[in-house]
Amino acid sequence: MSRAKPPIHKKESKSQILAALVDATGMKKKDIQMLLVAVHEHALRHLGKNGSGEMSIPELGIKLRRVTKAATKAATVPNPFKPGEMVKRPARPASLAVRVAPLKVLKDAVAGRKPVKNAPAA
Repeated sequence: MSRAKPPIHKKESKSQILAALVDATGMKKKDIQMLLVAVHEHALRHLGKNGSGEMSIPELGIKLRRVTKAATKAATVPNPFKPGEMVKRPARPASLAVRVAPLKVLKDAVAGRKPVKNAPAA
């Protein structure tokens, strides 16, 4: 039986992550880089202007969503750092942003709960 791998305490660089994936999979570094580029391009096709706007990656436990931020008009608003003082807020055009949300699988893994496999339907 294999033991659980120890936690990683420091943030890893791109090359360290690639090296870890090479060790874990036995694939070549170039193949893993091509795979990650392919996932990136696939996500862009989903999140682009005419795409579906959503993409889930269950193995990573994340969901990517394209959200539209509405345009705002220029206004004079209270300064949150100096009560009583007013400050001008410039107008902003409408824009697109990407939101990343964790799926239940990732939340459970981080919380230390074991996933229920093949649970009977209630």
